[in-house]
Amino acid sequence: MPNYKTLAIIKMELHEKLMSKSFISMTIIMPVIMLGIMGMQSLIVLYQGDKGSHVEILTESDSLKAEFQNGFAELDFVKNATYRLGFDTVSRENLKGYIQNKKPELLSHKLNAIIFIPSKALEDKQMEYYSNTPGNITILEKLKDPINEVLIEQYFSTKNLSEKEIIFARKGVNFSHFKVSEKDEMQEQGLGNTIIALVLTFMIYMSLIFSGTMTMQSVQKEKSNKIVEVLLSSVSSRELMTGKIIGVTITSIAQMIIWILPVLALKSTSWFVLPGKMTIDISYGHLIYFLINFLLAVLIYQGLFATVGAIFDNHQDAQTAVMPIIMLLLIPLFIAMSMMRNPNNPLAVISSFVPFATLIVMPARFALVDMPVWQLGISILINIATLSAIFPLAGKIYSVGILRVGKKPTWNEVVRWLKYNY
Repeated sequence: MPNYKTLAIIKMELHEKLMSKSFISMTIIMPVIMLGIMGMQSLIVLYQGDKGSHVEILTESDSLKAEFQNGFAELDFVKNATYRLGFDTVSRENLKGYIQNKKPELLSHKLNAIIFIPSKALEDKQMEYYSNTPGNITILEKLKDPINEVLIEQYFSTKNLSEKEIIFARKGVNFSHFKVSEKDEMQEQGLGNTIIALVLTFMIYMSLIFSGTMTMQSVQKEKSNKIVEVLLSSVSSRELMTGKIIGVTITSIAQMIIWILPVLALKSTSWFVLPGKMTIDISYGHLIYFLINFLLAVLIYQGLFATVGAIFDNHQDAQTAVMPIIMLLLIPLFIAMSMMRNPNNPLAVISSFVPFATLIVMPARFALVDMPVWQLGISILINIATLSAIFPLAGKIYSVGILRVGKKPTWNEVVRWLKYNY
């Protein structure tokens, strides 16, 4: 239980953090930053950069060429001139000479690709793609379905099928997703939980990075300005570290609660009706576990960041030393991102019970799949054990490092600090 000196440090930290402009601005700006990062990532992934592409489609017969001309004429990317398509008839024997004649255009990228569709493609759908950049799958992804539709229509044109039957043959398959759980009723589930898992993962990662960095810089500032010497005349180094970490933790929890209020509003009210494919299946238990897990995550990483801040006077040295801590956040983030395609992949399941990784992986996994309570309990126990192992070590290093200035300590010296009695 914190004593009155620790409570005074906590009060000072809360007044400094909660009442600061940075807290208010970051509480508002952070969701915008996260949405911006996710939106930018989506734009980068979706950006194809293929506007103005010039492609020639070659066939061995005039009739097949005419079918492709008619089939491609109504496509949006052709009508709006995103793609410039040329059609020609070339036999297999003359193909090599044709490619040689077009080689200067291919090498200068005036012509992006040549697609040769032999008559035999009506039987085996084997075609040839010639380009200076054959790894450019954007063009292939854009053209393969329209080419396939023309081939299907040509193939079935001699089979005495109705237009309705041909349309059915051209259509792909579509799945409706239903979640089977212990509940009697099976519910259709869309992308809502996947989006929530993604958002929660980014919220944990960004909050730990920002709050941890601020704590590290705050410790360094107090150390360099000699403020810490004044503080240590009234409180012990352990009380100072504990007060700072608890104060920042309370601030971070308050900030996180504000961020998840929209999710709570979607859960508890009927004012907002989401489309069927965006429905969210999140319980209050999910949110409670998320906050407990986040509380432990903040305590653990605040201890690590504060320790690094106490060791180094120089900001650049601290940034270098903090990289392993950043990796402890980045690797679980990547694992959590991989779960968006397969929540039950073995790496994700194992990582959800590994110290440090479980802090980010388990909340995302819990949002995506039904999990027994005992697994969540084990995850919390692992986090508590990690916290119990880190704090005594961090406290010893902080006690020595916070008063040490001048020469940069070596890691061997830092290890020796652990043997001191404080």
